[in-house]
Amino acid sequence: MEENFFERVYAIVRQIPEGKVTSYGAIAKALGTARSARMVGWAMNASHSIEDVPAHRVVNRLGLLSGKHHFEGTNLMQQLLENEGITVLDNQIVDFENHFWTPPMDKS
Repeated sequence: MEENFFERVYAIVRQIPEGKVTSYGAIAKALGTARSARMVGWAMNASHSIEDVPAHRVVNRLGLLSGKHHFEGTNLMQQLLENEGITVLDNQIVDFENHFWTPPMDKS
């Protein structure tokens, strides 16, 4: 079941438009498992060897780049986001008002 859950997470993450971010909790809610944000985080931690999963577009519920330590280089996650035109404030928080994307509900 866990592998299937991870694949469902990755299917949503692949839909995040360039220049947008979403949160672990928003992905969990879209999957119909609102209390599984932590499992979404585990899926994201396991995704870094999967090239077509834009893991840098997933942040915590406050917009904080909480997964940044899973990227090579000190500020790679922030650099990838800024390269897409996403505003990252000095305290490493994404401007949700301008950049948040709400995933559609998963139909599977």
